[in-house]
Amino acid sequence: MKTEIYVVSHKNVKMPNENVYIPVQVGENTENFKGFERDNTGVNISAKNPNYCELTVQYWAWKNRVADVKGLVHYRRYFSNGKAAFFKTPAEKFNEILTSDKITSLLEENDAILPHKRNYYIETSWSHYEHAHHIEGLEVAKEVIGERYPEYIPSFEEVVNRRAVHMFNMMIAKSEVFDSYTKWLFDILPDVEKRVDISEYSDYEKRIFGFISEILLDVWFEKNQIKYAELPVLFIGKQNWVRKIGLFFLRKMGLSKKAV
Repeated sequence: MKTEIYVVSHKNVKMPNENVYIPVQVGENTENFKGFERDNTGVNISAKNPNYCELTVQYWAWKNRVADVKGLVHYRRYFSNGKAAFFKTPAEKFNEILTSDKITSLLEENDAILPHKRNYYIETSWSHYEHAHHIEGLEVAKEVIGERYPEYIPSFEEVVNRRAVHMFNMMIAKSEVFDSYTKWLFDILPDVEKRVDISEYSDYEKRIFGFISEILLDVWFEKNQIKYAELPVLFIGKQNWVRKIGLFFLRKMGLSKKAV
């Protein structure tokens, strides 16, 4: 079974040793990082990376790569081999990255691997998105789904009214699942792009299509009843928890400035 896990990175950083991990360089850097693929080769939407984030690699993998299993992770976020490693150093965390043997084992009984859901507890996925981002993007996504895939609307409503969601656009899946989901996703997002004016958004909020897709992944998985396993996410590098917690409370009070 051929497995390829695409590691999205705009930096020339350390990568896992296992050859199932394929580093893919994104962004406008003219330097080609040694040992990296680039998302601006073959059929691609590399130029849209500031708005689509890691989805430019997902699109590239869908259009250009052939494997039995495809996956998407980040240079700072990997699936754990099964253990949480919150207090470990980055070097120690690298030893806990999901192995090819574990992937094979999990996919014997599942069609995909997703991160543990993030629980919001005091709000729904919809209200969290509204507090954190410009809600019009999600509203327009619902509108487009209603026009193109009305049978998905009940699943959309179910997902946005939950208090937990799979984050980071991370997944590992059998290729038919990865490619089918990606095809559906890119039948929706370009239409949303045409209808939402992001010219006045901050650079952060211009990542709109990456934010929307975090919710749409759950919508597609819900509608198609995809069987999946969940694993912890390893965050490689330092986390500014004071800033994260501060922003969390500002958003809940409606004081965060989305356009800044």
